[in-house]
Amino acid sequence: MERTEASTPAPFLRITEIFHSIQGESTWAGLPCTFVRVTGCPLRCVWCDTEYAFHGGERMTLDDIVAAVDEVGTPLVELTGGEPLAHPNVVPLAARLADAGYTVLIETSGSFDVSVLDPRVHRIMDLKCPGSGEASRNLWSNLDHLGAGDEIKFVVADRADYEWARETIRRHGLDRRVRGGQLAALLISPVWDGLDREELAQWILQDRLPVRFQLQLHKLIYGPDRIGV
Repeated sequence: MERTEASTPAPFLRITEIFHSIQGESTWAGLPCTFVRVTGCPLRCVWCDTEYAFHGGERMTLDDIVAAVDEVGTPLVELTGGEPLAHPNVVPLAARLADAGYTVLIETSGSFDVSVLDPRVHRIMDLKCPGSGEASRNLWSNLDHLGAGDEIKFVVADRADYEWARETIRRHGLDRRVRGGQLAALLISPVWDGLDREELAQWILQDRLPVRFQLQLHKLIYGPDRIGV
C-alpha cells in the first residue's frame, strides 16, 4: 500500500477579536485602524484593561486572519493582545500584512524580543513601571533594537511611577533618541481613573520632559468598559 505524507498543519493563532475602530494611542491616535487582538498574555499588570483576552479566543489560520483584515479594508493594522509576541506566529503574520501593503503596528509589553519582527513593523513598546507589578519583566536589550518609527510607552499609576519613567528616560538617553535620533516618540499616559491627568501634565511641564502626553482616545469616545472598540 502506498504511503502518503501527512500534510503540514496551516500556521494559526488564537484570536480574541478582529475589529475596526479609531486608533486610541501612540502617534497614530485618531486614525481608523483594524485591530487584531491575539489571545493570551503571561503578564498580569495590576491595571490591565484587557483581561478578557487572557483565555479563550478562536483558532484562526494566518490566511483567515489576513482575509479578515482585507475585508475591513483599512490601510492601518495593529496587532495587539494579550501579548502578541508571546505567540511565534505573530512574526510571520506581521510580515505578511506588510507584504500586502498595510502599515503594521504592534503593541507589545516589552518583555519579549522585538528584534524578531520585520523592520517594516512599527513597534509600540511598553516599559513597565513598578506600579504595574511587572517591571521585572522588562527586556532591556529591546532598547537596542528599536529604530525609526518605533515608540516607547510608559503607563504611570502614581508619582513613584512617573519618577521611575523620568529617570529611565534620562539614564538610557531616550530623550536624545526621539525624532532627530531614532525613536518616533516617548509616550506617557496615566492609568485610567488611577491618576489625576492634570497633575501628571504638570509634572511633565515642570521637568521639561520630552514626552507625548496621551490619553486612551478610544475610551473617551466609547467609554472605558466597551470591548471591540
